[in-house]
Amino acid sequence: MILFFGTRPGKPEIRQLTNTPCPYCHQLGTLSLSISSNYFHLFWIKLFKISSHKIATCSHCKGVFFEDEFTADIKSAIEQ
Repeated sequence: MILFFGTRPGKPEIRQLTNTPCPYCHQLGTLSLSISSNYFHLFWIKLFKISSHKIATCSHCKGVFFEDEFTADIKSAIEQ
């Protein structure tokens, strides 16, 4: 019997963070959050999530912020 298993990235989820200032240029409403997750799959069927990564980008200054660089404002906007 042959089993096909492994990991595969899922679709990225993109959300706008309104009323959240950019940590670099301090503009409001310019941040967007991208959440990408990796899944374990068996026969190309997603079974469970292994990990996820969050990245915030500013459309004004083009700044990119990773999870360890998130401010308290960004963290509270993600939880809502």
